[in-house]
Amino acid sequence: MKKIIALLTLALSTPAIAAGGFTWIGAVQGMFHSHLPEHVITFSLVGILLILCGFIYRMKISSITNPVIPDRGFTFRNVIEAYGKFIYTQCNAVLGEKDAPVYFKFVATIFILIFASNAIGLIPGFLPPTEYLSTTLALGCFSFIYFNAKGCKELGTINYIKHFAGPLWYMAVLIFPIEILSTCIRPVSLALRLNGNMMGDHKVLTTFLNLEVMGFNIAWLGGAIPFYLLGLLVCFIQAYVFTMLSMVYISLATAHHDHAEDH
Repeated sequence: MKKIIALLTLALSTPAIAAGGFTWIGAVQGMFHSHLPEHVITFSLVGILLILCGFIYRMKISSITNPVIPDRGFTFRNVIEAYGKFIYTQCNAVLGEKDAPVYFKFVATIFILIFASNAIGLIPGFLPPTEYLSTTLALGCFSFIYFNAKGCKELGTINYIKHFAGPLWYMAVLIFPIEILSTCIRPVSLALRLNGNMMGDHKVLTTFLNLEVMGFNIAWLGGAIPFYLLGLLVCFIQAYVFTMLSMVYISLATAHHDHAEDH
């Protein structure tokens, strides 16, 4: 009980933003003497919350006689289905009508996971796990493994490796290492882009939240709202860019080419 009171006192006496030194997970870790990295716990928490949302949606769908008819008004089910429609539209635009249903699950999962991991940093007292390179590199490697595995499955492992050599056999010695290097850099570029933008966004948001006007913190005066909206936009754009690039890589890895098309 004393630990809980101390935690609440610290939260109320300190602006609940990461740059102010206070985080909820860090405070709980101090209470239970946990040594797990904070961003790992936050990322796991995001995953658990998304799984719970999936179960809740599944339960709602199972209790409806005609799932084709949407609910009235702004409901949890309508939000989830609007998200699904948005992602499917993006899949259809990049991957085509044939491949959109095949890769929809991966694309929908990677987008909402990154977006939620970005957006949780807007909640006072939480750090975005995507601010850490280890998290973004893991996401980049996940995308890298996925599109290479799908390329091997779609084209066959030998044919997939052959496509790195290009259409001209006498240029293969030059093109093959360049293409291999270009492909191996993709997870790193995905990780650095997401990590750098989220770290910069969090620092900018923190700087403006700590501004004071005539001795009053701007956050308590309502001046933080535009910066939160801007931060939310950045969270969406970074998740969208990561997802779109992953879809482009899938499209390149699984595309069928004959010699006439290559020439």
